[in-house]
Amino acid sequence: MTLPQLYIVLLIGCVTVLASIAAIRATHRLGLPALLVFLGAGIVLGEDGLGIPFGDFELAQVVGTSALALILIEGGLTTRWRAIRGQLAPAGILATAGVGISVAVVASGAHYLLGFSWQTSLILGAVVASTDAAAVFSELRGAGLPKRLSGTLEAESGFNDAPAVILVLAFSSAAGVPSTANLIGTLAWQLTAGTAIGLAVGFGGAWLLRRLALPVSGLYPLAVFSLGLAGFALAGALNASGFIAAYLAALILGNSRLPHRAATQSFATGLGWMAQLGMFVMLGLLASPGNLLDSVIPALILGSVLTLVARPLSVLLCLTPFRFSVREQTLIAWAGLRGAVPIVLATIPRSESLPGGQALWDIVFILVVVFTLLQGPTLPWVAKRLGLSQQGLVQEVDIETAPLDAVDGEVLTITVPKQSGLAGIRIFELRLPEGSAIAGIVRGDHLFVPANHDRLRSNDQLIVLTTPRLREATEQRLTALARAGRLARWLGETGKD
Repeated sequence: MTLPQLYIVLLIGCVTVLASIAAIRATHRLGLPALLVFLGAGIVLGEDGLGIPFGDFELAQVVGTSALALILIEGGLTTRWRAIRGQLAPAGILATAGVGISVAVVASGAHYLLGFSWQTSLILGAVVASTDAAAVFSELRGAGLPKRLSGTLEAESGFNDAPAVILVLAFSSAAGVPSTANLIGTLAWQLTAGTAIGLAVGFGGAWLLRRLALPVSGLYPLAVFSLGLAGFALAGALNASGFIAAYLAALILGNSRLPHRAATQSFATGLGWMAQLGMFVMLGLLASPGNLLDSVIPALILGSVLTLVARPLSVLLCLTPFRFSVREQTLIAWAGLRGAVPIVLATIPRSESLPGGQALWDIVFILVVVFTLLQGPTLPWVAKRLGLSQQGLVQEVDIETAPLDAVDGEVLTITVPKQSGLAGIRIFELRLPEGSAIAGIVRGDHLFVPANHDRLRSNDQLIVLTTPRLREATEQRLTALARAGRLARWLGETGKD
């Protein structure tokens, strides 16, 4: 590549990034997933659009796998341990046994309804079996779901990529479908070794960073991300699951109260978005709209089997022992969002030159686009219809302010919905834990610091300053008041759910 060509490539890349970011703002208001914007940008840039040729599926597999690792690291760093710790068991079962159930159901549908061979059917089932971390993290946060549900879905999306990758690689082997014993042995080794490596890198890295005084604060985010990628690479080199290692290492590092945590999380969010953008644009470049038309009907059939049969059945069988209600299971089934992971995994059989690999990739591409467009925007509506939407609950606010970072402070907001018990309460009646305080109230277009006798109104947004030690108690107190009003303690409401 010559220097003038480099300038053109950089210019096209920057314009694509800026245009995609501008489009995200519009689609966010409509509730549309960001991945559709990035995929659309890739298609526009491709051979059927502006004419940029790209058809290297092996390179796409490598770049996509690397981007998925970055997205999982970002997800681990920004996931609160307290939000998922009680849901590790159901999420783990859903990420392993649930993936197996989905593979079996979708493979049966592909074989008996569409006439695919068993090997191709099993590959299809494995490719679309896992939920996508990027889609889940971006759609769930801010959706107002109860912590039990959001924690289960986030943990599942962080863990279930590994089993899906293992199954796709096993079924795509030129030697054919492996024996059950070999498959179970491979799964056990990769999951166990990946978990061990992730825990070792996470705890070891946290211990090191707490004792390593770096001269520049900007080096801490780089060190944390490098540790996550080191876990991913080490696990991959040992033929273990790099995805689980990266996610667990990042989860531990993100909850270890390391120096400059706010800067690290902001860096992680930005890098995660860049990974998503680059990966989806690249996958859009691979797509050829003219060839995709022949795959619409098979994609709709398989997507219906996955969304209406495989996912609900796996949720029912895996979560019933954990006493999830029918409404909760319904929402979890509908929130099983697919995204880049299936499209990236579909590049594996295509790069291996398996018969029908291109048709398989086209089917998966259409399936992801159509059903993400169907499920993503309707998720808040489904949650509301099931009575599981809690838009008035406390949400975290990312903020970078030196004094807050120095004292490990945190900023929370809570909106006072109509008919909330908080409406009409005076500030002094909140009785937050000592050490937490109301920093301000946003009412309409005005921000003010309230006096003790000021009353809260519907649609007010409270800005609360607290610390990690007091955060849980503060959230519980505000939640209890929102549910039962100023007499919450007398009525036995604790806000612990």
